[in-house]
Amino acid sequence: MSAPVAPAARPPRALFYVQHLLGIGHLARASRIAAAMAADGFEVTMVTGGLPVPGFPGPGVAHVALPPIRSGDAGFTGLTDAEGRPVDDAFKAMRRDRLLETFREAGPDVVIIEAFPFGRRQVRFELLPLIEAIAASRPRPLLVSSVRDILQANRKPGRDAETAELVERAFDAVLVHGDPAFVRLEDSFPEAARIADRVQYTGLVAPVAPAAPAAPAERHDVTVSAGGGAVGRALIEAAVGAARLMPDLTRWCVVTGPNLPQGEYDAIAAAAPSGVTLHRFREDFVRVLAGSRLSVSQAGYNTVCDVLVAGCRSVLLPFAAGGETEQGVRAERLAAQGRAVVLPEEGLTPERMVEAIRRALRGPDPARIALDLDGAAGTARILRAMIGGHAARAR
Repeated sequence: MSAPVAPAARPPRALFYVQHLLGIGHLARASRIAAAMAADGFEVTMVTGGLPVPGFPGPGVAHVALPPIRSGDAGFTGLTDAEGRPVDDAFKAMRRDRLLETFREAGPDVVIIEAFPFGRRQVRFELLPLIEAIAASRPRPLLVSSVRDILQANRKPGRDAETAELVERAFDAVLVHGDPAFVRLEDSFPEAARIADRVQYTGLVAPVAPAAPAAPAERHDVTVSAGGGAVGRALIEAAVGAARLMPDLTRWCVVTGPNLPQGEYDAIAAAAPSGVTLHRFREDFVRVLAGSRLSVSQAGYNTVCDVLVAGCRSVLLPFAAGGETEQGVRAERLAAQGRAVVLPEEGLTPERMVEAIRRALRGPDPARIALDLDGAAGTARILRAMIGGHAARAR
């Protein structure tokens, strides 16, 4: 008589919450991580709470879209619904209940919350009840915070200590999507020592490097991009103006981002000189950069990762509205390594952009930076090991 066959172990299940409020950087990074987890055999359910963005979260990932909210302005001072109306308590309760229902239906082994509690305090009306539900569950899933390498500096006294207290009380791990050789959590989070036992670095969540054909399908002198496009109009307009002043650079690719209002897109297209090609979005953006001499962009996490993978020169215009500090820190660190020229947003003109572009093109050839860019797969490996250890302790 043959021995009984043990049932096959089910794939690990993950619930991944991400709320983008203004741009699409948080959603793009989370989607890269979710795709890597799915490729590693996870069953991933992503819960999104912002305006829909075509192509995200991507194939192989189950998707639950909460009724969308967005930031009322660039300073993140208020929340509105998709039509721009301020959200009320009834709307918040509807979202909270839908999130809790999704958690119960998913039955996850691990819950990943992007940014919170280091950011996204605007949605604690639904995240604190979720954390309470996780704590009350039997068996209790792991709870993980997923954060970028550089955090926004807190301007309110006691906020960092409050964040550390919640991590100590409720979270099993903080996955920092960066390489400590470039920047460490304590460089932007003063209370990092309190939670050091929970911090793990995954590497930067960069896209998979494109294959390098002998002759790229497209060659550009300058590729200009504005992330999601919600706050990038000044950058785009200055770049189009710079193209008019630089007739020796004849091939410009300008990616405005999907969130730039149609009227503004049409006005920019009408003003663009010959040699400038406009796009709202390019799924092959890294390949476009790989065929470009220079990138002009903001200094957001995902765009910088794209530039590092492509290995092209770079001009960075850090987003600084509303007291934002994160992009400025990233840009200055890259500039200190000779990897970028920094151009402040304040006082931006086409002439100043021309000077920055000339300076970047005169600079040394940027070697591929020696940093860990495999953070999506690194996240999947860390989570799989955590789930295995958690299950063993439970047994």
